[in-house]
Amino acid sequence: MPEFVIGDTDFLLDGKPFQIISGALHYFRVHPDLWADRIDKARRMGLNTIETYVAWNAHSPEPGEFDVSGGLDLDRFLRLIAEAGMYAIVRPGPYICAEWDNGGLPTWLLRDPELRVREFEPRYLAAVRGYLDDVYRVVAPHQIDRGGPVLLVQVENEYGAFGSDKRYLAALTHYTRAAGITVPLTTVDQPTHEMLANGGLDGVLHRTASFGSQSTARLKTLREHQPTGPLMCSEFWNGWFDHWGAHHHTTSVEGSAADLDALLAAGASVNLYMFHGGTNFGLTNGANDKGVYQPLVTSYDYDAPLDEAGDPTPKYHAFREVIARYHKVPDSVPPEARPAPTPVAVLGDPAWLLDSPRRWGTAQEHENLPTFDELTPAPRLAFLRTTVDVGAPGVLTFGEVRDRATVFFDGDRLGTLLREHRDRAIRLPRARGELLVLVEDLGRVNYGERIGEAKGIIGGARVHGEPLTGWEVVPVDVPALPDLLPEVSAAERPSGPLSGPVAVRGGFDLDEPADLFLDTGHWGKGLVWINGFLLGRYWRRGPQRTLYVPRPAVRAGRNDVVVLELDTMLEPEARFVPRPLLGHTEA
Repeated sequence: MPEFVIGDTDFLLDGKPFQIISGALHYFRVHPDLWADRIDKARRMGLNTIETYVAWNAHSPEPGEFDVSGGLDLDRFLRLIAEAGMYAIVRPGPYICAEWDNGGLPTWLLRDPELRVREFEPRYLAAVRGYLDDVYRVVAPHQIDRGGPVLLVQVENEYGAFGSDKRYLAALTHYTRAAGITVPLTTVDQPTHEMLANGGLDGVLHRTASFGSQSTARLKTLREHQPTGPLMCSEFWNGWFDHWGAHHHTTSVEGSAADLDALLAAGASVNLYMFHGGTNFGLTNGANDKGVYQPLVTSYDYDAPLDEAGDPTPKYHAFREVIARYHKVPDSVPPEARPAPTPVAVLGDPAWLLDSPRRWGTAQEHENLPTFDELTPAPRLAFLRTTVDVGAPGVLTFGEVRDRATVFFDGDRLGTLLREHRDRAIRLPRARGELLVLVEDLGRVNYGERIGEAKGIIGGARVHGEPLTGWEVVPVDVPALPDLLPEVSAAERPSGPLSGPVAVRGGFDLDEPADLFLDTGHWGKGLVWINGFLLGRYWRRGPQRTLYVPRPAVRAGRNDVVVLELDTMLEPEARFVPRPLLGHTEA
């Protein structure tokens, strides 16, 4: 069997120096029917390795579960990498950041108020060990010394930016080895002295760095903390992510290519973050909070060499040219993108969610208003309803809104409160009436101290300083929503704008399956399903305007579209456009 080890100055593959030229490709952000295509395009750019995170919360939405079906079939993903003649790097966390909801940590961990994440805490470590055992049952047979593609496994992720608990890192290392992982183990940290010192274990875990510029200087700092062995930038940031209400981030093609050239010229190994970003399908986007809460958009295009739809960009060709200076690259390159089909679907049959909130989930009775995390499973969208009878009109106040709450009183919309604006109060027009609040979790923080915080309404609701009690809570069954729509008795086609929350539906025809780009520019805020596949969120505030529809999600002939509009829809039509519209840039 092949042997892959860490030498004095290089990675050694069967005793010969081996420079890893890798690209990040997260299987859980790409439709599984497109995995082979994306892997092949990585090979044709000159990469020899594919790196992926493993998202614990995707595989284990509840304790005791470990789903490896469909788009979570890590075994199949690794087999496809091997079939393409490439190698693999696996980064299972348990914390991954990745601009992914909660940094990959399952929400059910925090049901135990005594549990503390990312440190040497017995209850957390017990859960982590179970997860790592599940992951490594899949990964271990794919290691290179067993004839598979896996060269490296990473322990934790940028831990030096969070803590310095060496016992915790040692425990993760022990669990990894005990589960049958024999390939070299690595860590990754930003190249500052403090982070590299805090995030590693001398002589046990091989340190690598994450950065996107100043390659020579960054490698010098890394070498001070990793005095022997190969240098590696295991997250070469060749792009960046976007959050709602900001601009679309891009990086210079020429600048990124020059920094990649400097890395390869220095003999360092590299993993492009990202080679192909993919999409935060469904409700999987994370958020950042460094004083202001900023949820991430649905697209994870990342300004990567391969764009969200899997087409090569100028960065793809520039990187391929750089790699060709040091290694042989395949002769052929992928074709350029072609304009996508542009069907139009008229949306009608409106189902007003307030007409029957109980249609959309199972109602629960609670004396005091619970947070989302006190419900099982924790919802992403929920109706909270109670009766107000307070003697005189007053101001409704919440302890904290996480992350968006639209308030209705006797069916009339009073307004929407946003976490990022620190909204938490709204005037009630009367002393008596039915209060209904539609609360949305916009994505859990994936980086920093706020990882694992509760969602929903925190600290209850009050009027005149007195708590409101006697709540009916209806968690909306978001994945099942298209199936919960009422039967159509007489097709209704709205002639003008719609005010949500309302679900509408329609259909469009295609001659053959193709990637599509759904233009949401005339809608407000909500979710879209195509043939039951939840594409993700849209929001008028941008920057993202189109939602990517992967080719395997559509079919020749008739296709169904369902839209849940939570705000206002100016035009009840689903229009598709030839190319993606990801928003304005800083330039």
